[in-house]
Order: sequence, then structure tokens, then C-alpha cells
Amino acid sequence: MFMLEALKEAGIARDKDEVPIGAVIVHNGKIISRGHNQVETLKDPTAHAEMIALTSAANFLGSKWLLGASIYVTIEPCSMCAGALVLSRIKNLVYGASDPKTGACGSVANIVSNKKLNHRLRVKKGVLKDDCSALLKEFFKKKRK
Repeated sequence: MFMLEALKEAGIARDKDEVPIGAVIVHNGKIISRGHNQVETLKDPTAHAEMIALTSAANFLGSKWLLGASIYVTIEPCSMCAGALVLSRIKNLVYGASDPKTGACGSVANIVSNKKLNHRLRVKKGVLKDDCSALLKEFFKKKRK
């Protein structure tokens, strides 16, 4: 299952003391890119798991458009990542945990399904949400100590 691979990426982020979010992009049934948060490592506020996976997938396909591809991410994308997903013309978004504070795929805003934009994604939410949520809760619980 592709969400399990995204969770592995989130684990890599956690092990680097990054917020544990992971993503994989699938095209023609195969993973073509992976990403995990690297905001602290790279000192870059745009180094979210989705952004890293999108750049890698575009390089792999040799195209700015990821037509027919799907992204699996452990948490609902923020507005920056949701906007990038729309611009990439990726077909499907599958995410685990919802993000009631910054989620831009239905929680706070809904960029990926906005009819005013030139592209919309199919969205499936809640896949392995308990596992995805637990990873984040555990990380922040340790941070608060």
C-alpha cells in the first residue's frame, strides 16, 4: 500500500527531528518520487514533503505536469502544497490525517477542489489516518517535554 511508503518517509523525517510528514508520488502503478519534510535541515520554509516529491516527480517525468499521477501524503496538504498540486495537474490526492489548523483540502480551505481554478484533484482522505495522526502526536508530545 502506497500510504505505508509515505509513512516510512515520515519516519525518516522524524528521525532527523523534522515534523514527521511523508509523501510518495505514483505513476502507472509505480512510485516515481518520495519526499519527507526537510524544513529544518534545509532552512527552507518550502521544503515540505509534498514539494520535494513534486519536484522529484517532475524531474523524473521530464514535465511540469504530472498527468495521471497520484500523491499519497500522511497529512492534509497546506495551502502552499495544495496550490502546487493544482499547478502540477496531478490527478489524485490521498492523505491520512486531516489538519484542522492549516489543511487546505477541506479543513480550513479547499484549494484542490476550487471550481474557479483550472484544475481539480480527486481527493481521498482518512487513509491510515490513525497511524499518520499518531506519528505527529508522538513527535509533538516529545517536543513539548
